[in-house]
Amino acid sequence: MVQESRPSWDNPMQFVLACVSYAVGLGNVWRFPYLCQMHGGGGFLIPYLIMLLVEGVPLFYMELAVGQQMRQGSIGAWTAISPYLTGVGIASVVVSLFLCVYYNVINAWAFWYLFHSFQETLPWAECPVNGNRTAFVSECEKSSPTQYFWYRETLNITSSINDTGGIQMGQALCLLLAWLVVFLCIIRGTKSTGKVVYVTSIFPYFVLIIYLIRGVTLHGAVNGLKYMFTPKLTELANPKAWVNAATQIFFSLGLGFGSLIAFASFNQPNNNFEKQAIIVSLINSGTSVFASIVTFSIYGFKATFNYEACIDRMILLLMNSFDLAEGSVTTENLSDWVTRLNATYPEQFALISPQMEFCDLESELDTAVEGTGLAFIVYSEAIKNMEVSQLWSVLYFTMLLMLGIGSMLGNVAAIITPLRDWQLLSRHLQQETLAGLVCLLCFVIGLGFTSRSGNYWFAIFNDYAVTLSLLFIVLIEILSVCYIYGLKRFEKDISVMIGHLPHWYWRVTWSIVSPLLIVGLLIFYMIDYITGGTPTYQAWDELQGRTVKKEYPPYAQAFIGILVIASMICVPLVALVTFFKRKSRRPKEGTISTIT
Repeated sequence: MVQESRPSWDNPMQFVLACVSYAVGLGNVWRFPYLCQMHGGGGFLIPYLIMLLVEGVPLFYMELAVGQQMRQGSIGAWTAISPYLTGVGIASVVVSLFLCVYYNVINAWAFWYLFHSFQETLPWAECPVNGNRTAFVSECEKSSPTQYFWYRETLNITSSINDTGGIQMGQALCLLLAWLVVFLCIIRGTKSTGKVVYVTSIFPYFVLIIYLIRGVTLHGAVNGLKYMFTPKLTELANPKAWVNAATQIFFSLGLGFGSLIAFASFNQPNNNFEKQAIIVSLINSGTSVFASIVTFSIYGFKATFNYEACIDRMILLLMNSFDLAEGSVTTENLSDWVTRLNATYPEQFALISPQMEFCDLESELDTAVEGTGLAFIVYSEAIKNMEVSQLWSVLYFTMLLMLGIGSMLGNVAAIITPLRDWQLLSRHLQQETLAGLVCLLCFVIGLGFTSRSGNYWFAIFNDYAVTLSLLFIVLIEILSVCYIYGLKRFEKDISVMIGHLPHWYWRVTWSIVSPLLIVGLLIFYMIDYITGGTPTYQAWDELQGRTVKKEYPPYAQAFIGILVIASMICVPLVALVTFFKRKSRRPKEGTISTIT
């Protein structure tokens, strides 16, 4: 139902930038490069681009069409299609709530690192000294300065999820700041969001371009770029590569959360969303590739730095142990010297063998890291070795903030828009009050992630809260549009809005290809969950200075189960409630109506 007083974007460009700001997020910077690294560099682009064409763009197009036609948030839009589908909109709101609760914690971490970047020496550049000021802290020496700053100074993490620990005040204040920024960005709806997206969508590209120029000039950057652009085509036969490509496209575009429907609901009825869907999808995927070039240049610099440092340690060890002449051992003849000394002085060589390291550049490049490990450890380690490291640190973490806040605008809009469309709330609560209450609720729940064990709960939400749920929601969405609302009816709606019927390509992907792909993904993930055994997590062991794998306790496993089904159960549950409500309203057989 069209609402005459519904606010709208000032111009189509604001809508495009809002979609770009939402879709282009942290996953483009830390998830896509990891998948490229794991699946053969440039070879991963082949399944990725295929999945973009047959899954990503069509589903993005469909959600924009639903939002613009119904001009309501997710709950109202799916209720307008059929009252039995109200649960689909509610499920989207629940998933978006889960995402908002933990996603803004990343922005809090980015604020924390940004504030610590304004120091003469970056705090993760070197280990702190112990209480006696006689040596470095042993936990830092056993790990690294960047890992120590992340796990001890930032998270102050416990050794397991069972040990809760207290709230970290610094992290809690950063989370409060993150939510305050989000609230100020959405306080006036499209009027404020429409202005903010000019910054959140454009500034990250400014930083990426600067980082690209700096990255390709770093020593060893070419090694990382060679690694990326040398495809391992054998990975094309790996089903996991295709599954990961489909999943990355799916989540990178933000399908199923209700954010795209909410944004499109503020469009003018005749807005050409078809062209915008293609443009935003291509920008999103292009950004992933662009960010990977930047990331792999940083990878190459870091890997080369570590490799050469390892070589230097081995040369120094051999020269000191065997009293060799200065300059006699070089990078080129190191392996020859190791073989010769081992054969000539076996007993003496055996004494230093525990200190010997295997230095290999390829092994350094093969070390795949994703998520917070890439964003807050790998990048930080590379930044500390750059000249004027404080400048690069400020730019990098400001970029992370822009990416994170831009995505948060869409995540929160997916919750607030359907709530604002609900007349019971809109009559009693002003827009600013509703936005404030949603932000306050998410902040209070999110405080749990600022506890000493909060990162373990963050991992649970990140791994289990949305994956299966979104696949299920989008499958119901596409089946509902094609087979409940009706594909021909949907096509006519589109022709009224954009002036022509959608191409046959869209019809084929909506009705056949995309549903089959999503069913395949659902089956894969369900089998993976069932056969994967007891869920595990990476716990920090301060005595060893590294992470160790542990099994989640029974209560955490139960919580994972609740997270997985909490949103999906809304779809059948609300459909059943609607069915029985309608059935109870029907006049009983044999009764005579007195209404004339």
